[in-house]
Amino acid sequence: MTSTQRPHYTLPRLYIPESLGPDSKIDLPQSQAHYLSKVMRLKPGSAVRVFNGQDGEWLSKIVEIGKRDVLIDVVKKLRPASSTPDIWVLFAPVKKSRNDFIVEKATELGASYIQPVVTKRTTNPRIKTDRMHLQSIEAAEQTERMNIPEIGEPVKLQDVLKKWDPERALIFADEAGEGKSALATFREIKAPCAILIGPEGGFDPQERTDLLALEFVKPVSLGPRILRADTAVAATLALWQATSGDWNN
Repeated sequence: MTSTQRPHYTLPRLYIPESLGPDSKIDLPQSQAHYLSKVMRLKPGSAVRVFNGQDGEWLSKIVEIGKRDVLIDVVKKLRPASSTPDIWVLFAPVKKSRNDFIVEKATELGASYIQPVVTKRTTNPRIKTDRMHLQSIEAAEQTERMNIPEIGEPVKLQDVLKKWDPERALIFADEAGEGKSALATFREIKAPCAILIGPEGGFDPQERTDLLALEFVKPVSLGPRILRADTAVAATLALWQATSGDWNN
């Protein structure tokens, strides 16, 4: 169904943390007020869409526009709440712009949880999770996603593995290419999954040995070429969505 068949898809769309219901009045923060009044140049009476990840998506009207805030009136529900598949993304932080890409694409492709993982070869361990949160919100707003992923704080790889629930398969993108293809592996695994993508330069040999020794870890190959970390996240998530996710719904 195209956007012309659903006219409300052309309306600006915002994520807000407040509860949503008919006749609710919400005072938007300065950043969203600036976006609606200065960037979109909307006026009182203009329609916008809002969602909070729990109450569905709602049609709202701008009531007042102040210098630093905008007051909206929630009118009616457009779509019910919906969740994304239970797929996690764990990645070793890389360069700032490429981290941005990873968070954006992981959100667009339906990841429910995004976790920075610090490895021995991680070059940028001080990733800002508040920035990741804002980027995931923006990606969800733009892609019609009805919720936003949970963002985890950076954790060392060894600590992640120690606390891992073995009921969740950990898909390890192995640059050595010794595992099955990712596509074949995803077709076989029906349990909850997580995808682990290493840093630039790959995992340290000892880290790779530790990973391969764990029964819940499933090494996979992403083909004959070595992919950049950000490309590997998008490619692996796309393969998972095509076999086990919600692309078939």
